[in-house]
Amino acid sequence: MSQPLLYSVEREFPVRVSTLWSAWTKAEELENWYHPTNFAAVKGATVSALYLGGIWACGVDVQPHNFVAFFYGKYIKIEEFTVIEHTMHYTESKLDFDAKDLTTPSHLVVINFEDRGENSWVKFSQFGDLPAGEEKRAQAGMESYLDSLALYLKGGQTPGE
Repeated sequence: MSQPLLYSVEREFPVRVSTLWSAWTKAEELENWYHPTNFAAVKGATVSALYLGGIWACGVDVQPHNFVAFFYGKYIKIEEFTVIEHTMHYTESKLDFDAKDLTTPSHLVVINFEDRGENSWVKFSQFGDLPAGEEKRAQAGMESYLDSLALYLKGGQTPGE
């Protein structure tokens, strides 16, 4: 079953594609940047078992609004340095996050990578359904995630840390 494209965001970074790939695929790296610039990752919640059917997971502390956003899913396509596809489930319940029920409704995420020599490019696309107008908020949120990634790749601490 195909899902409609909600949005895409893309960015070029002044790092090798292997460095960018590592930032997206290693749990210890994801936990350092995978959050909007004004929030922080939930320490210890990030998982990345990078193989087909493997689980990825993270939590974002949305402290100003007094909740934690939990995301998880399974890897469904992996082509090193080229593309990652995974499902994305969302919950604000720690119990549901711990259970990681993959039968709940989910979105599809496609992350494309391109080696541009000394630079590399990434495109994050999210497919699925959201309430009217929510795709703009989701897109703005992911732009902020990529701002955090840029800071992380420069070797700096992200604002939410």
